[in-house]
Amino acid sequence: MTKIVNHWIGGKTVEGASGTYGPVTDPATGAVTTKVAFATVDEVDAAVAAAKDAYATWGTSSLAKRSTILFKFRALLDANRDAIAELITAEHGKVHSDALGEVARGLEIVELACGITVQLKGELSTEVAGRVDVSSIRQPLGVVAGITPFNFPAMVPMWMFPLAIACGNTFVLKPSEKDPSAAMKLAELLAEAGLPDGVFNIVHGDKVAVDRLLDHPDVKAVSFVGSTPIARYIHTTASANGKRVQALGGAKNHMLVLPDADLDAAADAAVSAAYGSAGERCMAISAVVAVGAIGDELVEKIRERAEKIKIGPGNDPTSEMGPLITAAHRDKVASYVTGAAAEGAEVVLDGSGYTVDGFEDGHWIGISLLDKVPTSAKAYQDEIFGPVLCVLRVDTYDEGVALINGSPFGNGTAIFTRDGGAARRFQLEIEAGMVGVNVPIPVPVGYHSFGGWKDSLFGDHHIYGNDGTHFYTRGKVITTRWPDPADGPSGVDLGFPRNH
Repeated sequence: MTKIVNHWIGGKTVEGASGTYGPVTDPATGAVTTKVAFATVDEVDAAVAAAKDAYATWGTSSLAKRSTILFKFRALLDANRDAIAELITAEHGKVHSDALGEVARGLEIVELACGITVQLKGELSTEVAGRVDVSSIRQPLGVVAGITPFNFPAMVPMWMFPLAIACGNTFVLKPSEKDPSAAMKLAELLAEAGLPDGVFNIVHGDKVAVDRLLDHPDVKAVSFVGSTPIARYIHTTASANGKRVQALGGAKNHMLVLPDADLDAAADAAVSAAYGSAGERCMAISAVVAVGAIGDELVEKIRERAEKIKIGPGNDPTSEMGPLITAAHRDKVASYVTGAAAEGAEVVLDGSGYTVDGFEDGHWIGISLLDKVPTSAKAYQDEIFGPVLCVLRVDTYDEGVALINGSPFGNGTAIFTRDGGAARRFQLEIEAGMVGVNVPIPVPVGYHSFGGWKDSLFGDHHIYGNDGTHFYTRGKVITTRWPDPADGPSGVDLGFPRNH
């Protein structure tokens, strides 16, 4: 029987009222295994209302209570790693070990949220004037929302809601309709940890649900991760409605390889970062920029490694790479490879048309490697979001930096070199929000912040870390004076206040 995923509102599952459902497929088989309810405007309103009602008490709850619940959630999350990873693999397709890594990364942010007491400490200055003290505090916003992508159905929501609720907000999540079950499992674990009803809610759906969250007057802030066109739309629409917005967009992450680099290490890194999770990562390396005469040798080393990757179902322990999320996405990714030669690229490996025996209806694509790719090619200009690696050739370090900085994206980038001076120059000169030095996927740890530049970020705040805490709170400054009776009357003074 086909499983049905409904909404989570007010601490319980709520059946969809619209009668409209979206299909959820097993990417390895192509079979529809689940139906997910699509929310109406009324159902989104019900979720926001539940969150608003819960905020009345959660927003003023003690830090000790919030931390205690989050510690319990962290323990439950740890105990259920495998179960969550299995849900991710079944609906996204990524291999089990990769899904486990996703859960582990989410755990980092939960752990950060468990220590929210330190991050929410205020400031106090005494005697700024005669018997006058000034303090600064941070308070929650109210109801906040998260709109998250298919590629990390557990991790990206955990980049958002743990900090949001730790800061005293209540949360409405709209996860991807392509793989919704992991989010529902997180909701169940939060309830088991003792989170009060209505503090965390989930509505599934499409643009109807998204647009209602963007214009609902009781939603104070929106967090988003996804493609650049949608990130721009989210930012423009929500900001116009007076909301605080952090919208993380797409990427075209470059890896600059200098002539002095360890080419074996660089090839290992390029293959891992380009083809891990079938390239469906916003931090995937999708463009290698080879400097000088190393290009041929580097491409050959990448090809040797890429050809050995075992592709198969994500629940097969021998698989290193799984299928893509949908057949339509698979076909789009393949089109970049089949059209590459006509645009001037050299096709070293062509993964289009790849199938897995016994799983012929799955959303399969093989490894693709394109060399000598011109910057005018679509395979270079677009975020492919699949296992396609482009190699570009330049003569000098300066040409490589200019090429990378010429991209409209600025999410992450990396340099491979043994030269500390060149690495230092690169990290200062490159226009990207996250930089790796001999690290191909420079995803920051939880206590730093994740976010890009240029068309990879819309809004002023990166996600999680200190930026996350500041995004989900607002500052208040309090000036206090307790006069001493011995001072006598202060009198009327129409002048501008002065500190003395």
